[in-house]
Order: sequence, then C-alpha cells, then structure tokens
Amino acid sequence: MEKMSKVNNRILMIVYLIISVLICGCGANRPRWGYLPTPTGNPFPDPNKLGNHSSGIGIFMEAAGIVYTCKAGHIDLDHVRGSADVTKYLTEKINETLRQNRDTFTLKLTGEWSSHIVTFTYPSNWHQVNDKEKIIREISLEAAPYLAMNAMTWHEILTWFGTRFLGFEPEFNSAFSWEDVYSNLVGAKLGAAAIQDNANSFDKAMTLLIYKTLKELKVRPRSVAIAASKSVEGRWYVGNFLPDTKMRNFDIGLDGSITPLLIDNVPGCEDCRPAALTMPSLQSLKDYGFTLTHEIKPNVFEQEKIFRAAGSYKIFPEKHYPVLLEFMKRQAHGKGYSFAE
Repeated sequence: MEKMSKVNNRILMIVYLIISVLICGCGANRPRWGYLPTPTGNPFPDPNKLGNHSSGIGIFMEAAGIVYTCKAGHIDLDHVRGSADVTKYLTEKINETLRQNRDTFTLKLTGEWSSHIVTFTYPSNWHQVNDKEKIIREISLEAAPYLAMNAMTWHEILTWFGTRFLGFEPEFNSAFSWEDVYSNLVGAKLGAAAIQDNANSFDKAMTLLIYKTLKELKVRPRSVAIAASKSVEGRWYVGNFLPDTKMRNFDIGLDGSITPLLIDNVPGCEDCRPAALTMPSLQSLKDYGFTLTHEIKPNVFEQEKIFRAAGSYKIFPEKHYPVLLEFMKRQAHGKGYSFAE
C-alpha cells in the first residue's frame, strides 16, 4: 500500500509539472506539490531516506512530504526545496542584473501568473568603485533569500484569497498552514548556504544541508511524525480527503524572525523549545548605498479582492503585507480558526 501511495504521488507530481508549465510557463523554479501536515493521504517520508535534492527535472531523486522535528515542529520538504531553488535562481538573476548595470528584472514562479518586478537604484559613486564583484556577490546572497521569502509568502496570500493555480484544485485549506512559512525560511537559508559551498554542486550541498539541519532540529522517526499529526486532529484540522486547517501560522517575520509551532507531548521532544529563525534583511545593500524595490502584479482573477484588502492597486510587500496580514487575521477569526502571529 505504501509503495502504491508513492507511485501515485509521483504520477500526480508529473501531471502537475506538465500542466503547470503548459498553463503558466516556466519560471524561477520547477513545480513541487507541497503537502498539508495531516495524515490524510499526505506522504510522511523516512527522514533517513530523503534522496538527493534536484533543482532540475529529477523529480524521482528526492523524497517529498512532511517530517516532524522537536525544535521546529512539522516541516514541508517541498517548501524547503522550492524556496531554496528560488533563492538560487534569484542569486543568479541579481548577479546578472547588477553586473550589467541594469536597473530591473522580472520574476515569475513556475505555475503562477503573478509578476514580481525588482528595481535597484545604484549609489552615485558606483562607477568609481573598484571591488564591484565582491559587493555584487554580497548583495546577491543577501537580497536573494529576502526576495524569495516575499515571493513564497505571496503564494500563501494568493491561496488565502482563493487563487487556484491549475484552475481546479482548492488550496485555501493549505494557505498559511502551520508549517508553511517556517519551511520556506529554512529553504531560503539553506539555499543561500548551498550557493556558498565551493566544494559541492548546489544539489549536493542542499542534500547534505537538509540532513544536517533536520538533525540539528531533532527530527523524529516517520511513525512519530504521523502520530504527532493525529494528536491535533479535531483541533488543528478536521476532515479527511480535503481537511479544513483550523490552525494557521501568520508569523511572516514582520518582527525580524519566525517562530515555529510545536505540538505538545511528542515522544523524544520533552523540554524542547521552538527554534526561531531570523529573517533575511537588506542591510548590506543599504550600507553600500543601493536601494531595492519589489512590486507585485497579481495577474489573477482574485486581484480585485486583494487590492481592496490592501487599500492599493499596487502591491509592495514591505508596505502592504502587514495590511493584508491584518485583513486575513480578521477573516480567520471570523471563521473560528486559531492562528499564531
């Protein structure tokens, strides 16, 4: 039965990959499925057999699904991998843009219609600077995870407002589920670290870093991860095939860090505290005299609802994410959901 489930998940992934590319085109990353941290048909892989990370088309090389850690709660491996790949792409894109002295580039995530427009202003003395390569690399490694987190959080916002990326699959139940945003941040940080690993390829470095990080977070066996999910049934989620997620995590790092949600009384996790992670910043970019502006054009049917909630027809994450977050929290409260913030 377990082998059949793995085969079915791989078939679904192939179908999703093909349809995503046909409908929305290729973007910064290859599509990954993403899963709810509920034992309702979602895969829970053996944390000792996660395969090899593949930022390319090798979808059979890596394990997907949900693991449980004592210090970070549930982690969605697809979110980790996807965020890391977006970080890699953005690092390359920022490098290319600044080396060519261009002001702007546009990003689209594969499977999404939204456009992310990134604009730089240069310091007035840039033409006189001698160590441009060093500065560009430093800025790229800092700005890439920052922009990746903006883009991944935008995906959660779209799903909250009802966007269906393939036109038929409901995703509201997964918007800001309790492990999503933290998993994205883990991926953005690992992606930046993998880029700086001069001894290994990006994929090899990611493979090693995922195992290392999960060990540091005290990953638990597959059976414990499933039991942990079952223990919050009725409180954090209800339902089977398409569970309604009653616990959401709206902590997107507005205070400078993201804190994961832990489940009580998980065997082997006694006295463990949540391992908060600091958010990427643009401090080095500012220190060198650059500015960066990130604008999002939604390009989805639900954009009018988003504009009204944001109070603006132009979306800038730094300005409008806090406004949208308050709107979504009010809606969550009205639906009787619990949430962290």
